[in-house]
Amino acid sequence: MQISVIGCGRWGSFIAWYLCRIGHEVSLYGRPESGNMKRLMQTRQNDYLQLQDGVQLTTDLACCDNTETIVISVSSQSLDGLCRILANRNLKDKTIVLCMKGMDIATGRRLSQVARDALDASCAIAVWLGPGHVQEFYRDVPNCMVIDSENETVVSRLVNEFSSSLIRFYYGTDLIGNEIGAAAKNVIGIAAGLLDGHGLGSLKGALMSRGTREISRLIEAMGGKAISAYGLCHLGDYEATVFSVHSQNRLFGEKWVKGEEYGKLAEGYYTVKAFHNIAEKSRLELPICEAVYSILYEGKDAYMALESLFTRTIKNEF
Repeated sequence: MQISVIGCGRWGSFIAWYLCRIGHEVSLYGRPESGNMKRLMQTRQNDYLQLQDGVQLTTDLACCDNTETIVISVSSQSLDGLCRILANRNLKDKTIVLCMKGMDIATGRRLSQVARDALDASCAIAVWLGPGHVQEFYRDVPNCMVIDSENETVVSRLVNEFSSSLIRFYYGTDLIGNEIGAAAKNVIGIAAGLLDGHGLGSLKGALMSRGTREISRLIEAMGGKAISAYGLCHLGDYEATVFSVHSQNRLFGEKWVKGEEYGKLAEGYYTVKAFHNIAEKSRLELPICEAVYSILYEGKDAYMALESLFTRTIKNEF
């Protein structure tokens, strides 16, 4: 299969490496001004991996014109702008696979909705979600992930064409639940980092349990299946997000508590604002998300915000 990957950051470069490794013809696009792309053009490597000679590097979106499948890995808040640019190209009948985890802050839309609203109606939109870190995949540590779409035929084709001994893909059956759950796990990751920053790592078990319950209610309120929160998109991604030293969202939360700068992308920072807006409009109770929001956007002391979760009215666990 001919595949174009858009986005030359950590995850985008891994996707290009992985798809080339399992036998696909792959081109990797990055903006001409991108520092990541300039480095790849010069050395074919970054801080995470070395790209094979078979991956074609390009700064021209014309690479998308003659490929069957376009895989996108950019920041969630830049997806709308990218899709509007892509809409000017002939993408008729192409498959678009989104590999980011987030929500559009301005509109509260899921990312598949952002792509659907901007691109040709004939395009099939799919999402590639689940646990795993580039550093571990690159040293041949396997994991399980999920692909979902409103088009079951597309899900089946992508699972069959993308699966290997390194990544076992499952068929997604709840696009809404999988997208929301995947976006929300980054918020829980930041909460875990806030706990780490205060030396409260032993509370991560409670965070995982109550966090999954909270997100299951959010998924259900937004039209998805509550049980999806317990799958690979959310609970299945907790080890990689809540505990791993490679977790960008966890590290962001830890550095926030310590007052240290964090220069990398932590999608949970944007996602929690989108969830806050949704909760306000729907009057949905999301105590963990609201605690994280109050810390990041309202300047509330992290320890006090976390402590407030313990002073809430005692209730049945389920």
